[in-house]
Amino acid sequence: MTDKGNGKQTGFGAGSRAELLGRMQGGPLDVLVIGGGITGAGIALDAASRGMKVGLVEMQDFAAGTSSRSTKLVHGGLRYLKQLEIGVVAEVGKERAIVYENGPHVTTPEWMLLPLYKGGSFGKFSTSVGLRLYDFLAGVKRKERRKMLSSAETLAKEPLLKREDMKGGGYYVEYRTDDARLTIEVMKKAVETGALAVNYAKVEKLLYDQAGKTVGVHVRDTISGAAYDIKAAKVINATGPWVDDIREIDGSKKGKTLRLTKGVHLVFDQGRFPLRQAVYFDTPDGRMVFAIPREGKTYFGTTDTNYKGDTANPAMTHEDRAYLLKAANFMFPGLKLTETDVESSWAGLRPLIQQEGKSPSEISRRDEIFVSQSGLISIAGGKLTGYRKMAETVVDKVIELLSGEGRGKQYAASGTKSITMSGGDVGGSDGFEAFVSRKSGEGARFGFTSEEAAFLAGRYGSNADRLFALAEACQSWQAEYGLPLLAAVQLKYAIEQEMAVKPVDFFIRRTGDLFFRIAEVRKWKEPVIAAMANQLGWSGEQRSLYTADLVRKLAEAVQPLEG
Repeated sequence: MTDKGNGKQTGFGAGSRAELLGRMQGGPLDVLVIGGGITGAGIALDAASRGMKVGLVEMQDFAAGTSSRSTKLVHGGLRYLKQLEIGVVAEVGKERAIVYENGPHVTTPEWMLLPLYKGGSFGKFSTSVGLRLYDFLAGVKRKERRKMLSSAETLAKEPLLKREDMKGGGYYVEYRTDDARLTIEVMKKAVETGALAVNYAKVEKLLYDQAGKTVGVHVRDTISGAAYDIKAAKVINATGPWVDDIREIDGSKKGKTLRLTKGVHLVFDQGRFPLRQAVYFDTPDGRMVFAIPREGKTYFGTTDTNYKGDTANPAMTHEDRAYLLKAANFMFPGLKLTETDVESSWAGLRPLIQQEGKSPSEISRRDEIFVSQSGLISIAGGKLTGYRKMAETVVDKVIELLSGEGRGKQYAASGTKSITMSGGDVGGSDGFEAFVSRKSGEGARFGFTSEEAAFLAGRYGSNADRLFALAEACQSWQAEYGLPLLAAVQLKYAIEQEMAVKPVDFFIRRTGDLFFRIAEVRKWKEPVIAAMANQLGWSGEQRSLYTADLVRKLAEAVQPLEG
């Protein structure tokens, strides 16, 4: 694949993939990470920041698995308090504060309303005590500490709520995120720090020495078909739902294994589901679900069911949709939502560690590290919120193993608590609002309205200047393809500086538009495909394949699978 663009490559452009794979093959790495979700990205950043030579390969696009299909919350784990997992609450609460400070452009405080009802899972007194304990364990800022509300106050916050048997509400802060963009920003920071990362590079086999120890991987570039042998002192399996697949290749899938559960979310237009306030509530069958307003939409979920289908393509079924519509109409009875109101959807898999006798909702989200006889290091379980701490623990384990083999160097302790992710240099969470305001005024010089400039600053943080700088180069795209300037600069940036290879990469992982602006995807898909085909030198076959892929994803978002 060639890159015909004139934009500066950052070592993370779609046109750099072959070069990067060649560089990985050219010299032994300290660490090779398999998996480009948030866990793999976090490990790559942690290891690179300690001075290690790091490579990362992902068989799909970055964040294409679980890391773009979550409830899109960096949350403190209130549900784990209910299950008495005190340590989990304390750790993830502190971790979410770190994520917020290091990436305020991809993390937003979101006040969450927990309505309380007669006969519900949460009593008023126990909720008050629980939320206070939650604030203490999670180190919640004073201005974000919980409040208890009367029924009238609860309904004033969200008038759509069911009124019958309401006893009041709890009000506390969660953190909303764009999970895929969070992953991309962490990955970009890892690359800036020295890591080499490539998507659409599938591990076909592991490489071993004569003693049976893992020494690398054999990788296939699924875009060009080229193959590479990449050697590394340590290989880390951070593939989420595919962890056991890699362990099976290694012959080490034994003992604890994964149990995959599926979570589905539905998206509605605010005109049909005019939610004012994020809500977290329990359903009649005892599950907890979220309803969250975002960018003129309301998204609602999630389900939690065992899954044994295609790991790469989980999708909504008729049963999933019916369950969620029933739950939504139970809590918001005046809406009378039907299947025709569902504008989009997504389905994701949770790679949980098997615990016999427990339902999907009861299984712990704790992470565990497995080291096989060959030396393959696998990280399984865990949550998006805890990605940084998980990465630190894995890299500590790598250093311990290398040291035990007499190959250890003196590496520093992890410093990722204070490393801002790409785009995060905005003066911390307290300075972000002023940063966006300042950028909204600067955008006019490049042809953007103040609203468009604010949007770019809000989405891309301190990288907004890079997008502004692309405005002039995108004028030809505007003329040739009829793309609006806002879309054109995001597309060019995604290709040249975020390794977007296919239209689905851009519309799902780089922008989230297929979930939250699906009408815009339908409107601009042909110009985007044409621009990408030209920029990246696609063959006619590639263009057909990538177009069909996007059309299929558009259909899946609306039409349930049978089953």
